Amino acid sequence: MSKPVPPSIVADAVDLGARILNSASMLHSVCDEDVQIATTPKDLVWRQDKVSLYRYRPLTAQRVGVPALICYGLIGRWTMVDLQPDRSLVRNLLNLGVDLYVVDWGNPSRADRYLTLDDYILGYLDAIVAEMARRSSQQAVNLLGICEGGVFTTAFAALEPARVNTLITTITPIDFHADVEDPRPGHGFINIWTRSLSVDDVDRLIDAHGALPGAFMGAVFNQMSPIRSLLKYNLDLLDVDDEGKLLNWLRMEKWISDRPDHPGEAARQWLKDLYQQNQMVRGEWHLGGRVVTLSDITMPVLNVYALDDHIVPPPTSRALGQHIGTKDYTELPLPGGHVGVFVGGRSQKLFAPAVASFLEKHDQGTA
Repeated sequence: MSKPVPPSIVADAVDLGARILNSASMLHSVCDEDVQIATTPKDLVWRQDKVSLYRYRPLTAQRVGVPALICYGLIGRWTMVDLQPDRSLVRNLLNLGVDLYVVDWGNPSRADRYLTLDDYILGYLDAIVAEMARRSSQQAVNLLGICEGGVFTTAFAALEPARVNTLITTITPIDFHADVEDPRPGHGFINIWTRSLSVDDVDRLIDAHGALPGAFMGAVFNQMSPIRSLLKYNLDLLDVDDEGKLLNWLRMEKWISDRPDHPGEAARQWLKDLYQQNQMVRGEWHLGGRVVTLSDITMPVLNVYALDDHIVPPPTSRALGQHIGTKDYTELPLPGGHVGVFVGGRSQKLFAPAVASFLEKHDQGTA
């Protein structure tokens, strides 16, 4: 004769069934229109090839006369900084009176395989800075670079310091080997993986695809926390007990899945010159026949990094202060991980106010 099922197990099963039905019902009721991201109003003001420059419409009186550019990288999409109205670096900065622009690198294809970092930094970014300066009648602009985009803006500031009013780097790797000297369990897997590749491995990857595929990099990021990546699509969904949380989760997933391909030659430079050979801090990185010398960065610098960033370990970002040529250098460590800096609840009250205050303090324009 079988033993009766304990009441606690029956209750747990009933609770699980109710949660599954609730999650399924909420998912069924969601439409594409409910999961829009990057909704802050903006206008297209410049375009070249697949690259677009947008200027955000003001939400309050302008307090900073020198315009600021948000420059994301090619691995990922800038829309993360405007994920939803209540978790938006863009809206927070606009509400603090910043004149704000953002660059969209578009969707590179195999036809763009021969674009290099030289093209992006000394071509497109150079033209964007010129356009912003023309529109604002300023001699220099503020650059806010994020991750790989922070490397772009750092290199541009080193090569064209007279055209940069302030430099703000966010979760930006500078010393790509600093994690070796200051290791932390669970951090820096991309650094370790990239250094483990041979030169031929990188060449075969790029030559085969003509790019660093976005889907491939998405898989790499998932493998950094494989169990977490699997559980979020089942067990995590069961903990989403209201529509607001569900929409927040779906918006994040929408951003994660929108990962463009990285142009081939630019990716080859990114992996070899920086991740493998660490040329920037060694003073060996050449763009357009010129050496990127970090000591030529003489404008005020604000360096923002995430304390629990496992993708860009804090030591790789903090290294910036050791190499630049300005004494007006400030670090802002924020709680959270690589993405949490932008969408985390605690960072909402810290990040944008610090950036706006820094810009206002060093404003050379007329608001």
